[in-house]
Parts: sequence; structure tokens; C-alpha cells
Amino acid sequence: MTPPRRQRRYPQPDPAPQPAREGEGERKNPERLYVVTGPDGERAAIDLVTLIVSRVQDPPPSATPEQAALLRLCSAPLSVAELSAYLNLPFSVVTVLLTEMLTAQLVKARAPIVRQTLPDRSLLEAVMHGLQRL
Repeated sequence: MTPPRRQRRYPQPDPAPQPAREGEGERKNPERLYVVTGPDGERAAIDLVTLIVSRVQDPPPSATPEQAALLRLCSAPLSVAELSAYLNLPFSVVTVLLTEMLTAQLVKARAPIVRQTLPDRSLLEAVMHGLQRL
């Protein structure tokens, strides 16, 4: 059994379509990403966990808006995945932008600090023996 349909006593016209916001059109436009990255599209060996740190305080006047945003974000070390999320750009685009910035020596890339999975056995034995003496 289907529920009854309600009808308005005074029908109203359909609402007018809302104009698209500035950010929405940019995300769906692949040509814009080509303009941001340029025609060469070369990439450095950067992965998602590579940490990026800015070498300069202020972006140079020749920097694009995306590069200036990257430099402002990288005052403290951030991973490429975080930068991609903060700028709402695909990883591949951020990689191309960072490659250009690395060649211009505006940023520095470094591998993340890897912690050992297991502590050193001799250190654990020394702590255990020290606790037993107490």
C-alpha cells in the first residue's frame, strides 16, 4: 500500500537554481589543474608521508597563489598528504608544485622519522635489572 500524497493548496513555483560558488566550479574543472601544474608536469620522488618544510619566510613575488599557500603552510613540517588535504588539490598536482619548489630551493623535503618497531633488548634488560636492585 502506498502512502497518500499531499498536495499544497496554493502551489508554489519551483525555486530558481542557485549559482555555483567559486570553489565548487574549480574542483570539477580539470583544465584548471593543468593550468596550475603547467605543461611539463615533471615529478620528484615524493610520496604521501614525505615531510615538507619551507626554507623561506615569505613567498617570492613570482610564486603562484598555490605555491604561496604551500609556503605558508610549510612553516612547520607537514606531510604531502596533509598539504593535499589542506589545499583541496589532488596529490599529483601537489607533487608537481612541490617539484617546482624543490628545484627553486624554496622548500626542503625529508623522509619521515621512522621509529623502531621493537625496543632494544639490552636496554630492556638493563631497566629490568635496575628495577630488581631497588
